[in-house]
Amino acid sequence: TEEFLGVRPSSKALCYTILSPVGRYYDTDSPSVKIWVERGDTRAAPGGLGAIKAGANYAASLRASFQANQKGYSQVLWTDSTHKYVEEVGTMNVFFRIGQKIITPALNGSILEGGTRGCCLQLLREKGYEVEEKAISLEELKTAYTSGELNEIFGTGTAAVITPVDTLAFEEEEWNITTGFGEVAKWLFEEISDIQYGEKEDRFGWLKSLDEI
Repeated sequence: TEEFLGVRPSSKALCYTILSPVGRYYDTDSPSVKIWVERGDTRAAPGGLGAIKAGANYAASLRASFQANQKGYSQVLWTDSTHKYVEEVGTMNVFFRIGQKIITPALNGSILEGGTRGCCLQLLREKGYEVEEKAISLEELKTAYTSGELNEIFGTGTAAVITPVDTLAFEEEEWNITTGFGEVAKWLFEEISDIQYGEKEDRFGWLKSLDEI
């Protein structure tokens, strides 16, 4: 908003918030979504804007998302620049339940440090789940799926809260994971929603009054 035209970091900006009621984040009949595994386009790379909550963070995702929609899928599962490791699902962080362990990709400079992701990690660890933040490859997921240990996949985000994934699709195959909410995804959705709406105690200090913001 400064009186300057040129290419350099801005010294003045206007920060504002738009509030609006919304419906369900994904317009589907099922609470779960079908996801296309993207191995062509790349959403972000280390050293860029992938870890920043900025409009430009999402610009590179639009083509692949549109193409996935044309194939009948709600969003894409993003992989890193080598297309070997999982990063995010659509505009959400992603979690996998393999056996009874919960795994989410470690923050690496190209993954957004989502607020809902952080809430889920706190809740899961408080509940006693074994949780691991690490780089997870498509090959590792395939091994878990083939062995029957890939029990749940779900995305976490501000608007979507918790969105279960029922299908992962590739050019050559589809993995059918679950229908609707899995055990862990359902519990997280209800726990976060109850705290948000004041139906359960906020034991983590997540909720802030307007005076505190």
